Amino acid sequence: MAELNGTKVMVIDDSNTIRRSAEIFLRQAGCEVLLAEDGFDALAKIADHRPDVIFVDIMMPRLDGYQTCALIKKNSRFHGTPVIMLSSKDGLFDRARGRLVGSDEYLTKPFSKDTLLQAVERHHKQGEPAS
Repeated sequence: MAELNGTKVMVIDDSNTIRRSAEIFLRQAGCEVLLAEDGFDALAKIADHRPDVIFVDIMMPRLDGYQTCALIKKNSRFHGTPVIMLSSKDGLFDRARGRLVGSDEYLTKPFSKDTLLQAVERHHKQGEPAS
C-alpha cells in the first residue's frame, strides 16, 4: 500500500454508517478526511478544502450523486479532481450514468478497507506530477 499520508479525501454519503467506516479506514491510512451528508453540504466544503479525491454516494436526498458529480466536474477549479461514485447497486446503467456525469470510478457498497484505499491510491497518483 502506497503512502497516503496527508491525502485529502472527501466522503459524501447520507448514511452515517458509511461515512464513519470510510473515515476510520482512511484515517488509519494517514488521510485527512472531510465528511458531508449531501451534495449541498459537500459543495461548500469542496471550495474551502480542495480535496484530492472525492467519494460520492449516488442515492442521496436533495442533490443526488450524479448531480453532485456533474456540478464538481463543471467547475473549472475542480474539473480534474477524481470523483468516485458509491452505490449499493452494481448495475450497468448506474455505471454508464456515472461516466456520463464525469465520474472517474464506481465502487459498490459495502466496500472493504482495501477497495477504498486502492481507489484513493489509483486516483491520487493521477493528480500528482510524475517524480
